[in-house]
Amino acid sequence: MTSVAPPPARASADAAMLRDGFGRRIDYLRISVTDRCDLRCRYCMAEAMSFLPRRELLSLEELAELADAFIARGVRKIRLTGGEPLARRGLPDLAHDIGRHLKTGALDELTLTTNATRLAEQADALARAGIRRINVSLDSRDPALFRHITRTGDVAQVLHGIAAAKAAGLAIKINMVALKGLNEGEIPAMVEWCGAQGFDFTLIETMPLGVVEEDRTDRYLPLDGVRRALEERFTLLPETHRTGGPARYVRVAETGGRLGFITPLTHNFCEGCNRMRVTVQGRLYMCLGHEDHVDLKQALREGGRAALDAAIDEALAHKPQRHHFQIAGRNAAPAVDRHMNVTGG
Repeated sequence: MTSVAPPPARASADAAMLRDGFGRRIDYLRISVTDRCDLRCRYCMAEAMSFLPRRELLSLEELAELADAFIARGVRKIRLTGGEPLARRGLPDLAHDIGRHLKTGALDELTLTTNATRLAEQADALARAGIRRINVSLDSRDPALFRHITRTGDVAQVLHGIAAAKAAGLAIKINMVALKGLNEGEIPAMVEWCGAQGFDFTLIETMPLGVVEEDRTDRYLPLDGVRRALEERFTLLPETHRTGGPARYVRVAETGGRLGFITPLTHNFCEGCNRMRVTVQGRLYMCLGHEDHVDLKQALREGGRAALDAAIDEALAHKPQRHHFQIAGRNAAPAVDRHMNVTGG
């Protein structure tokens, strides 16, 4: 893969910075490299999914060029997502291209979210590319329950990938979507396992994105109640640690580990939003919970850097103040029609 030339210097660094209409500084970009995934998690995807034709995808070189443009505008952290990003051939090469900005100091961190099914083969290459920390989606360590939630998954394969990433020196955070009646009884054991392994652990409320076969009302588990239950078993201490995302952390005294909560429904966190998302089609979404987007593909292919900057500025002007996620009741329509794998986790 040919490296993209570094972005040209801008006349005014302050003028180039990304700031939305509510004064929020945007310094975190999530780039989805594919909408494809080898799992079919029940809360995330329909069992029979249609994926984008390959001709509609941005090339890895174009994704690297987009990253350059955002870094030139003040983005300090980039996360590679999907779908399952490791399903995209050449992903470590893209990480290497973007990772060169870590050496210059223009980028603070390059991270990855993965389901870890292909992590064992690629962990060393990711570490060489400059990735130092990854998030792994893992909703259960019980083989039968994991297969039920994912419809197809083998948890042993995932755990093998996690072990390989740990051996490669990558810091690991486990993300678990809290699902009523499915994995809620496993949460305390996951807290203990992550603490023993040296992994951070984050619980996430299910989000109403895309149409799925099951009613999300049946599985929605408010995390304020989960936290109260955990406080009966563990001592949760205040923690100032932040990763740039929406999680709010505590320290578990008994394990020494960090425990995070992502609560889009019970505690809206939009006032501090510093994020935007680019899909593999080149669509820039200003908010996960809104359909509004700006198409960067045409600007990238036909207009050059000036057109790309203008499109980014247009997106900033229309970034909403907040999402409006809610679990409104049985059989309610999702907040947006697109599934999480389209936008990127």
